[in-house]
Amino acid sequence: MIPASELPINADGSVFHLHLRPEQLADRVILVGDQGRVTTVAKHFDKIECEVQSREFHTITGTYKGVRMSCVSTGIGCDNIDIVMNELDALVNVDFNTREVRQDHKQLTIVRIGTCGGLQPFTPIGTFVASVRSIGFDGLLNYYAGRNDVCDLALEEAFKKHMQWSPLKGAPYVACADKELIERVAGDDMVRGITIACGGFYGPQGRQVRLRTQDPEQNVKVEAFRHEVEPYGMLAVCNYEMESSALAGLAALLGHRAMTCCMVIANRYNKEMNTEYKNTIDTLITTVLDRLV
Repeated sequence: MIPASELPINADGSVFHLHLRPEQLADRVILVGDQGRVTTVAKHFDKIECEVQSREFHTITGTYKGVRMSCVSTGIGCDNIDIVMNELDALVNVDFNTREVRQDHKQLTIVRIGTCGGLQPFTPIGTFVASVRSIGFDGLLNYYAGRNDVCDLALEEAFKKHMQWSPLKGAPYVACADKELIERVAGDDMVRGITIACGGFYGPQGRQVRLRTQDPEQNVKVEAFRHEVEPYGMLAVCNYEMESSALAGLAALLGHRAMTCCMVIANRYNKEMNTEYKNTIDTLITTVLDRLV
């Protein structure tokens, strides 16, 4: 039996942070960072079944073209993904009455729709990037047993060697997105590549405002890195964002199918930024929804 301290359940039968009850979650889940974007996704639904708001976690469950879906906001960062993924899994794989793990495992299909910074000349503003591998600068997956079983260890070692990685930063890990889901969602209009999930927006992504970074050549080295990834061929690091590694890694450990696709809103290579991206991300949203039904 899972103790109350390890899996807090609210008095109304909902999981602690998300405030969702098991019956309120669909098997297909869209994750977004911005809680306001949940409404943007849900405006495409045929009907709304329920809406729940708790802190930065906003959920709407309904149907899209007759298929039941949930859209959940995570807020920013891999630490929030740790909360969201563990609680989504508990909703479908733990009996909240007995506090025991269910014998029949239920698999969720999860796609994160986000924004990112492009790192290559072939990822200009507006590019859709599907993350087939995610390098976690955050260290989150290193706290879980079995992380080596779901990580691309060869890419991990090659990246650390290429970057001359400082042990002061903690060990990066390389999480793998679900291969079948990548093929289903990425289609022929998304760039397949390696993504770096950072533990911050400024220094961890090589930005220098008033504070200098530990490695001022970080982005130059990242942009030059290439690695063979089967069955995709030689891949580059295409983008920075802040959640994909924890999502892919935890989903794999928990037995779910997950991937991240992002729209480039800043190109770090060309020093360009689009702050009005909210007007155009709807195209990515509808693309993902259509490929999930």
